[in-house]
Amino acid sequence: MKIGKLAELSGLSASRIRFYEASGVIKAVERTANGYRDYPSEALTILEIIASAQRAGFSLEQIRHLLPTDQGSWQHESLVEALKQKVTEIEEMQERLNQNRAQLLVAIESIENRPANLDCSDRKEWVLGRLRENGVVPERKKGSR
Repeated sequence: MKIGKLAELSGLSASRIRFYEASGVIKAVERTANGYRDYPSEALTILEIIASAQRAGFSLEQIRHLLPTDQGSWQHESLVEALKQKVTEIEEMQERLNQNRAQLLVAIESIENRPANLDCSDRKEWVLGRLRENGVVPERKKGSR
């Protein structure tokens, strides 16, 4: 199939497909006598796998190492291990994002509910104190202001 049809079916641009080919993520294909690339039907499946893996957070380098060198040689153990590792990375990222969200909510609440009778520099110190109390900002070392 020609690259235009493959692009249409995969939802990827022809330039993206050429990039994958040039970078070795997909195998280079033979060209017809008139110079057109002629992709096998399996190319669509591989492109769908690549797009799905990228959405899951895999880099092209990681994908390149996970894809089979030919259609029948998937390294199942390596693939499962890489998928498990990606799940672990996502869980760690979710935990960091949850902590970041909680910290930002404390910051917002502290700023919105600061005492009005404090001058600007005292408000800043009050907000920072609240952030320290909630573990958002580390405690100051002894002797520092």
